[in-house]
Amino acid sequence: QVQLVESGGGLVQPGGSLRLSCAASGSRLSINHWAYYRQGAGMERELVAGIYVNGVTKYADSVKGRFSISRDNARNTVYLQMNSLKPEDTAVYYCNAKIVPNSSGYWGQGTQVTVSS
Repeated sequence: QVQLVESGGGLVQPGGSLRLSCAASGSRLSINHWAYYRQGAGMERELVAGIYVNGVTKYADSVKGRFSISRDNARNTVYLQMNSLKPEDTAVYYCNAKIVPNSSGYWGQGTQVTVSS
């Protein structure tokens, strides 16, 4: 059973930065695909960014140029660097890890990011 532990959320002023991390344990298999999703109050969960084992990345249009996703395969960890944060980035951020492509994967517990002055 894969377990994901997230860290790095918090309160930040508009224009500020945060870095989220998510570490996987419990499996010897490599993570094929990592992703971060977010869910704002009263909104559906949406994909923010994803990264494949070969390093190929994908971003939601709303975060392109501001967020950067990276992974450390040796540590089974993914990072989301968030710069130039806006109030509309406020949400609970969830990491997702897929060992098997196109599966539902495993979810982290979520971490709150609040962007406010």
